[in-house]
Amino acid sequence: MSHTSHIVLNQKALKTNIEFVKSQLESNCRYSMVIKGNAYGHGIEDLVPLAIKCGVDHFSVFSIEEAKRAFKVCNGKCNIMLMGYIDEESIDWAIKNEVSFYVFSLNRLNATIKAAKRLNLKASIHVEIETGMNRTGFDEHELSSIIQLLKKEAEHLVIEGICTHLAGAESVTNFERIDRQVKTYHQLLKKFTAEGIKPQYRHIACSAGVLSYPETQLDLVRVGIANYGYWPSNELRMNRMLKHKDHKDPLKAVLAWKSEIMSLKNVDEGEYVSYGKSYLTNRPTCLASVPVGYGYGFSRDLSNLGRVLILGKRVPVIGVINMNMLLVDVTDIPHVKEKDEVVLIGQQGSLEISVSSFSDMNNSLNYELLTRLPDHIPRIVK
Repeated sequence: MSHTSHIVLNQKALKTNIEFVKSQLESNCRYSMVIKGNAYGHGIEDLVPLAIKCGVDHFSVFSIEEAKRAFKVCNGKCNIMLMGYIDEESIDWAIKNEVSFYVFSLNRLNATIKAAKRLNLKASIHVEIETGMNRTGFDEHELSSIIQLLKKEAEHLVIEGICTHLAGAESVTNFERIDRQVKTYHQLLKKFTAEGIKPQYRHIACSAGVLSYPETQLDLVRVGIANYGYWPSNELRMNRMLKHKDHKDPLKAVLAWKSEIMSLKNVDEGEYVSYGKSYLTNRPTCLASVPVGYGYGFSRDLSNLGRVLILGKRVPVIGVINMNMLLVDVTDIPHVKEKDEVVLIGQQGSLEISVSSFSDMNNSLNYELLTRLPDHIPRIVK
């Protein structure tokens, strides 16, 4: 093994997840797979071809850099929608390559119109409106002037979408806020349609919206975390379980993360382990070093909290996690040896270290852990 760890992508699990989410959709609703954050840590170049095999032909990204990577992988066979950052110099590239992008400020809209005129091509845009997220999007008081500008420059623009983003649909505590957003969206949308601006796609739903608020499934949905086998929150997962008697989780983790034991070391009782004094042995202890640390995405916050799987047993991380290494207690595993497989995320035998349980250990999010996985870790498709 030339790398210190590797990631395994399960194509069958990806297909299962996509089919499940699609089964929850209203008919004629376009499915866009969100691949921001390096496809939630799975790797854009590795994941997108698998998604295409599963029938996905529309991808959502956050940045121009991600758009270019996805465009190269898709080879012109898919639609790409850019939801966030694009510098003015790259607007030309997006227009030339028919990559649609969000417009949520007057400066961006003017820059887009200017570029479209210069290129003598139409720019495909998604007009983002503010409904209560208070992040990006045109405020209601701006809409009259924006609508007039869109009408004036109609020959240079394709209004591909009018959209907004839900502020926490994964939690029932946000119900009133989400409900207000949905109502506000439809009220503001009427301002556009009354002026003859009818987008190809009305879209507001993310994974949580699809699974919790069916009324948010309009013409297109932007499905992120659910593609990869994870629920937007444990609350949504438990709601699903309670509603179905078989209690089976329809989502399957696509990603597994594995390494191996680098070395073994015996330490006497009463010795400190790793940096500082955070862990003191209370018995003669056999330590296994694993060549993965916070520099590879295994958070330092998991020091003395994390767990890994070795030879079908769950063992604790002990001591402070280093940049390139962590230590685990393998005292209770007979016949353990160097190069034995270490599962950081995934299954081994009957046990599993899930991303949810992994992140629960240090009060982080599925999304956070996944997107911290470095690009340089090789991805293997199985």
